[in-house]
Amino acid sequence: MKVKTLATVEKATQTINGAQILIEMLVRLGTKIIYAYPGGCSMPLHQALREQRHNIRTILPRHEQGGSFAAQGIARSTGEVGVCMATSGPGATNLVTGIADAKLDSVPLVAITGQVPQAMIGSDAFQETPMVEVCRAITKHHFLITNIRDVARTVKEAFHIASTGRPGPVLIDVPKDIQLESIPLSEVDFDPPMNLPGYHPEVRPVAPEQIRQVLAAIRRSRRPVLYVGGGCIQSEAADELTKFALRTGIPVTMTVMGLGTFPGTHPQSLHMLGMHGTVYANYAVDQADLLLAFGVRFDDRVTGKLEEFAKHGKIVHVDIDPSEIHKNKEAHIPIHADVRETLVALNAALDDADIPDLTEWHHMIGEWKTKFPLAYADAGDAILQQYAIEELWRQTQKMDCYVAVGVGQHQMWAAQFYKFNKPRRWLSSSGLGTMGFGLPAAMGVQSAHPDSLVIDIDGDGSFQMNIQELGTLFCENLPVKILLLNNQHLGMVVQWEDRFNSGRRAHTYLGPSNHPEALGEGDGTMPTDTYPSFVGIAQGYGIKARQVRSKAEYPKALAEMISHKGPYLLDVICPYQEHVLPMIPGGKTVRDIIVE
Repeated sequence: MKVKTLATVEKATQTINGAQILIEMLVRLGTKIIYAYPGGCSMPLHQALREQRHNIRTILPRHEQGGSFAAQGIARSTGEVGVCMATSGPGATNLVTGIADAKLDSVPLVAITGQVPQAMIGSDAFQETPMVEVCRAITKHHFLITNIRDVARTVKEAFHIASTGRPGPVLIDVPKDIQLESIPLSEVDFDPPMNLPGYHPEVRPVAPEQIRQVLAAIRRSRRPVLYVGGGCIQSEAADELTKFALRTGIPVTMTVMGLGTFPGTHPQSLHMLGMHGTVYANYAVDQADLLLAFGVRFDDRVTGKLEEFAKHGKIVHVDIDPSEIHKNKEAHIPIHADVRETLVALNAALDDADIPDLTEWHHMIGEWKTKFPLAYADAGDAILQQYAIEELWRQTQKMDCYVAVGVGQHQMWAAQFYKFNKPRRWLSSSGLGTMGFGLPAAMGVQSAHPDSLVIDIDGDGSFQMNIQELGTLFCENLPVKILLLNNQHLGMVVQWEDRFNSGRRAHTYLGPSNHPEALGEGDGTMPTDTYPSFVGIAQGYGIKARQVRSKAEYPKALAEMISHKGPYLLDVICPYQEHVLPMIPGGKTVRDIIVE
């Protein structure tokens, strides 16, 4: 039977309220899932969502921040606009971190917030927060709806802005009186013309002369490197990039946002560059005579000391956002264009005569790979984090799974030791570096890809930031697998304490504060009883869980987690003394790289 839309149903009464118009627009714009937490100023929106429950799935997160990251999980894994919703005041402000995170990582997100009635705005009413002002600097655009007749157009414009040009988050703040006000259905245009006179995201096609310049630079180069980032994934450029790289033989290094653009298992891959990138990727960029920077922003975690980064060669910089060109690093050939369209043009124009002889360059890189491989020491029966992730990759590499991560050491180890061969399979809070991202992001991915294996690789510190979303996993039947690398410490901060503060612990131990380890004065061994009992917490939420401490039992326990039909938490006890290496300290250069 054909499902009736709200507009069809409402023809019987001939009126429709603002909340119903907004939700109807979400449906018409293709939203299939929304993460929404109700409250006093968003109740009409939730009533409209209930009416549309056959057309749009509403998932109740256990915290608004969890909902914002789950919406990101949908957006990052599908390329579509993710949608989240909260009530006014604290509900709305709980979305702020997720919105800021989406801004820095260029994620298409529409965040809808309830607002107090217009007559009460500015009166310090109960749960009033000026969300437009709060979010002005962390959104691509923002709307405060003041007229019911603007609802449909505003939603359409929000989706358009979020998903075009350089994607980003858009806020729609909706006063409760607008949600409740009704107008005749016949007066509503559900496909209204947009009114965005100052927004022109269309990028002119790359000029043929620019293509000729790039090919000439490649032809003359002897040590070229492709440096690719999240912009390649946002523009769906992975296939064209791979085609170009394989045809030219140019080695490829990726930012943490760009992982999966080029197959991580291919011999041409230099893997990740930057602070915790491979030695050979950083050496190659440093020695390159041509850096082809596609969809990147030359951020500080990649460049270190900016003036020393890639200073030996020419730079080609392609980006859809003109504000990124020359912002951090001067480009010799700047190209304001869509990355995919640029690569299509390059592939079409590329001739055998344009391809340089890179035999010596590949030989040099091969020597670096042999001398400085990604490796870790044998720790006997202890489960090192690197081993845990590498074994996960061995068991899942043919399953086309999605991997989300929290933020910390485990995030960097996952980027190093899990090889991504496809785009949109890796989800990481990279620009903002938000702890607590992993679990709700995985939750969102699982709701969008119900038949896929979705894994959250997390640390015990990051995991506890949004641990309550275990309840959402159970209640919504989302079979996310959680690989929890538990070292009882805030590992990344501990690493910096060890390297630069003589091992003095300053609030980085996650156990009881009276434990000697809280000051770094313990015996260095892991306690017999870890805190908290993650197994007990997971079981309290109805989720199957197990703890492992021995390398001997780990592969079997991991296989059990992977094959389990529902959500599963595997609590893996790891030593806290491990450091993420290689490491280029902030503001330093490749010559300062730490390898042991």
